Amino acid sequence: MPDIERWPTGRLLSTAARLVEHAWDENLRAIGLTHAGVIALEVLAATGPITQTTLAQIVRVQAQTMGQTLSRLESHGHVSRRRSSEDRRVHVVSLTDAGRDALERAAESERQVLAQVSIDTSMFRQELKTVVRELAGRQAPEGDSASAPLASAALED
Repeated sequence: MPDIERWPTGRLLSTAARLVEHAWDENLRAIGLTHAGVIALEVLAATGPITQTTLAQIVRVQAQTMGQTLSRLESHGHVSRRRSSEDRRVHVVSLTDAGRDALERAAESERQVLAQVSIDTSMFRQELKTVVRELAGRQAPEGDSASAPLASAALED
């Protein structure tokens, strides 16, 4: 590995993020999840059953993209979709018991990945949230819809 002592902070941060994400991706695959799937399950755990359209809006993705994510989750038994009794064109999505278990396993997987690093992960998380909150607020020029999801996501949690 090149001399990381000379790397700029941005390179250290992006390299660390890629390494953590790669390790977490491997663990998620074993559970039958992706990052997008985890996000959808987290929203469903917080909201309860909601329409597929509403879920896509909350996550800030296109309905078609959400449909693909939900198809994968449904094939693993993590969610169920049923037609709305009020409007047969609308699908209501619910988290299953298997989905709750998968979400817990995903959270544990993330903890295990970070436990391999000899740092105070709680403090590290707080510092990262500070970076995201402060930089997201500065980098979202008025009317910039592309950065709006990042800025609002940074302010949640």
